[in-house]
Amino acid sequence: MRPALLRNPAHQRHVRRAVTLALSAVGVAIWLFFDWPLPYLLGPLFVCLIAALSGLKLKDMGPVNTGMRSILGVAVGSSITPELVHRLPNMAYSAALVPLFIAVIGLVGYPFFRRVMKFDGPTAFYAAMPGGLQDMVIFGEEAGADIRALSLVHATRVLIIVTFVPFVITHVYGQTLDGAVGAAVADIPVRELLLMAAAALIGWKVAERAGLFGASILGPLIATAMLSLAGFIEHRPPAIAIVFAQFFIGAAIGAKYTGVTWRELRIDVLAGLLFCAILGVIALVFAETATLLGWAPAVEALLSFAPGGQAEMAILTIVAGADLAFVVTHHILRIVVVILGAPIVARVLKWKKDTP
Repeated sequence: MRPALLRNPAHQRHVRRAVTLALSAVGVAIWLFFDWPLPYLLGPLFVCLIAALSGLKLKDMGPVNTGMRSILGVAVGSSITPELVHRLPNMAYSAALVPLFIAVIGLVGYPFFRRVMKFDGPTAFYAAMPGGLQDMVIFGEEAGADIRALSLVHATRVLIIVTFVPFVITHVYGQTLDGAVGAAVADIPVRELLLMAAAALIGWKVAERAGLFGASILGPLIATAMLSLAGFIEHRPPAIAIVFAQFFIGAAIGAKYTGVTWRELRIDVLAGLLFCAILGVIALVFAETATLLGWAPAVEALLSFAPGGQAEMAILTIVAGADLAFVVTHHILRIVVVILGAPIVARVLKWKKDTP
């Protein structure tokens, strides 16, 4: 019975998730012991990354991870207040840079992946697009791209940005990362906690049913924003919820490298690392432009143009004490432009799977 149990896929998933959780807890403990920044995000991320690259088979928490993203959607939605609405015109100038930012990334990134790294056309194009990992993989698969390479390139992009943006914030801009992530549970009215929970669950499922991209974040964001603008919610989710979101999202990023081969490290992950260096330069140029023109404070500008995932950038913005609504507005716009524009360009080019 025992060998059959060990071969059971469901049992294997449970074992891998248990190992992932244990390693993540070790990562938090290490980061807290050495007083390193972002212990609940970077601790699980790096310990799981090292374990995955060492050959351990890890697994993210599936629906639990998605649920954690909905917490961040609620956090962003609660920051959309009537006062923010009055400030929206001031965001228009820096937000107008986002489409140009994406165009520059595409014009530089596609030749890099196509000519330097020798990817085929569809893979090179969708690897260069700074959209969500899942969206780019889905679009790439429809265009005949190598979805494993796409997954590794985009996972590496998120990994590097989540790692180095905190370093830039603390060592270049002198900003600490000890901002209050939220109030204690006891300090938030029970009525608001119940409304947040309802906004998270209902917003997520309605957005998912409607086919909205990033449904687990955008659905709760929209639902909570409506409640916030109406005056029913005046707090962010409690601090413990944000901590759990960091923990599970960090573990998921590291676990994505499970099963990576030496060839994939040498080609796909290396391509992602090199592209991140290019992205970093482009992002800094645009962030500095927005700052010098007086359109955004330095830290907000950096966080707005650092092309990481919505969830990861929301976490970094919260711990940096930056303007969450400002930053997330830019990232939502980036994702919308990529999702709407990338398939149109792909259809115009009429790609088929080819060999460079």
